[in-house]
Amino acid sequence: MPWWAQQPERPAPPPTPAPRGREAPDPWRYPVAGPPSGPVSGPASGAAWPPAPGRGVTPAPRRRTGALLALVLATALLSGAVGASVGTFVGLRAYDDGPVSEVSAPVVLGAATTEVSARAPGTVASIAQRLLPSVVKITVEGPSTQGTGSGFVLSADGYILTNNHVVAGAADGGDIQVSFADDRESPARIVGRSPSYDLAVLRVDGVDDLRPVVLGSSDAVTVGDPVVAIGSPLGLEGTVTSGIVSAENRPVSAGGSGETAFINALQTDAAINPGNSGGPLVDGAGRVVGVNSAIARAGPDSAPGNIGLGFAIPIDQARRTAEQLINTGRAVYPVIGAVLDVRYAGPGARIVPDAEVAEQPALTPGGPAEQAGLEPGDVIVELGGEEVNAADELIVAIRSHRPGDTITLTVEREGEQREFEVTLGSAVG
Repeated sequence: MPWWAQQPERPAPPPTPAPRGREAPDPWRYPVAGPPSGPVSGPASGAAWPPAPGRGVTPAPRRRTGALLALVLATALLSGAVGASVGTFVGLRAYDDGPVSEVSAPVVLGAATTEVSARAPGTVASIAQRLLPSVVKITVEGPSTQGTGSGFVLSADGYILTNNHVVAGAADGGDIQVSFADDRESPARIVGRSPSYDLAVLRVDGVDDLRPVVLGSSDAVTVGDPVVAIGSPLGLEGTVTSGIVSAENRPVSAGGSGETAFINALQTDAAINPGNSGGPLVDGAGRVVGVNSAIARAGPDSAPGNIGLGFAIPIDQARRTAEQLINTGRAVYPVIGAVLDVRYAGPGARIVPDAEVAEQPALTPGGPAEQAGLEPGDVIVELGGEEVNAADELIVAIRSHRPGDTITLTVEREGEQREFEVTLGSAVG
């Protein structure tokens, strides 16, 4: 026999017990294979070799043990996909330099720990651990509407802050249910609500061990600061997203049908979706700096959803309004006593000329604007030295103050600019 036809000598393998009713397997039946020479398909067709880390494929061992190993591995992956409900026993196989042998001894794995370790302060995880017990899901069923939103605990005795548009559907009769992070549920009642600021305070009774949030200051926030949004988007309670403050003093109108609020908002790119309304926007120290209230849409016909432009009511304003609602059941907001022309293209906010007003005068008789010397047709171009480009900008800038504050308005009249000191009045809403 020529040398090229001779088989190399191999050591005789130890005998392997044959399974009942089958022949003993030949350990040399499957020759050892080298590394794949081209693309290799795994459980998902088209996967490249070597598999990318983190895609559910364990890195291959350094030593290749042949097609038998590949066959067993493929079978194991397939079996894993089928699930653990198959009742037959599958023995673990040990692979080494020798033949394959079965391991019949049972394997006991260590018990998994359920302990949650503390996270480093300032991380999203640490903020979530601290805030999640204080954030609630709110379910509302009214005479003609139902929906869900979010809120957060203001005090240990049961006061909860949320958006007015979350609970407005039950304001004239309906049910409001609050769900806590520990799976407790409780009915809630409306203490007071402010459509003008899109805020409402609820109260739950008989619920112990409530954990209030810590309120920060929105005046201390600056663009680029990290923030975390927590709430129940699309009803998925306990959802945490993160981002930064992407803009400040953004004039935004929010609220439900027939009740429009004007907000001098914090803008964030943290993911906010329907159902996040009323939940907290939290700074890197775990302090609430805003109340998530509105999102932008890509167009008037686009579905509402996160596009990286969410808006929150600054907590400094929300705190003042919440205190009023808790103490008196209603909120007041500042006004100048003038009707603004929303059709005016700007720049500036124009007081409606008398000739265009049918049902009410352009200036409230004896109101702040009239007392300060403003006239119908005046165009307000600055408030406190800050440029005003449109009517909504002026409204939100005024509402960032308190009734009784004195502000400086720069007005264009007949081609000239003049300054007026206006002491803000108040209205309820």
